[in-house]
Amino acid sequence: MAPEEDAGTELLLQSFERRFLAARALRSFPWQSLEAKLRDSSDSELLRDILQKHEAVHTEPLDELYEALAETLMAEESPHGHRSYLLPSGGSVTLSESTAIISHGTTGLVTWDAALYLAEWAIENPAAFTDRTVLELGSGAGLTGLAICKMCRPRAYIFSDCHSRVLEQLRGNVLLNGLSLEADITANLDSPRVTVAQLDWDVTTVRQLSAFQPDVVIAADVLYCPEAIVLLVGVLRRLAACREHQRAPEVYVAFTVRNPETCQLFTTELGRAGIRWEAEPRHDQKLFPYEERLEMAILNLTL
Repeated sequence: MAPEEDAGTELLLQSFERRFLAARALRSFPWQSLEAKLRDSSDSELLRDILQKHEAVHTEPLDELYEALAETLMAEESPHGHRSYLLPSGGSVTLSESTAIISHGTTGLVTWDAALYLAEWAIENPAAFTDRTVLELGSGAGLTGLAICKMCRPRAYIFSDCHSRVLEQLRGNVLLNGLSLEADITANLDSPRVTVAQLDWDVTTVRQLSAFQPDVVIAADVLYCPEAIVLLVGVLRRLAACREHQRAPEVYVAFTVRNPETCQLFTTELGRAGIRWEAEPRHDQKLFPYEERLEMAILNLTL
């Protein structure tokens, strides 16, 4: 197989692997590309290559895997599952997530596309987070923050949300990925100080936000309704008031453009609050499986 054909096959395999590990819907897999490869006579040994690569990596018998699969198929459907997202370092972020979009009255128990998009941008721009304290607003399942902790070497990272179930899941996902919470005296000194904080945008105060002392503030997929937008801008105004004699934190907000009117409301509210913004250029990396047809954006805010 020619080098360029081999590279194309490898990318196709990676695409399937990433979607499989992230438990994406089967319709999102690149079936048409696979069919085209298999029809190409030069790629007639594609399936043999897949098997050889699998055997080279998995030299041990797979009896335990088959037994686990059988147990899974026989078990009752669980309201939670695990998804894994591969990182350029060779590691991964593994998350416990709800199998339902809305669960326990919140959408924060699943990973949304803008969180994946923001994580890709962060990995491509690690200097924005290295040796800095990062506060994430509305962390949800924790994908973006865990990717930043593993790839960008922040000094400290504060996950935050207001829902008790989300906070419980966040703590579990932090530990699942080998990180320690700040109160753990056995924490690895080479890892960032990680905190999971309850933060209700409706009642949080300047004093509470000041205690975090963030250098960077991020949020992903939190512009889902007008009420949330107004509350978010209120939090940003309070963050601007935290450091009267110091530099205000850098702020990055990522979102999927589902409703242009919602996005317009956000920029309008930012203008009313005196918060300037500019859109970050689209990044080149496509590391995670999400809907490519969706329009996503990251705004860099100046408080």
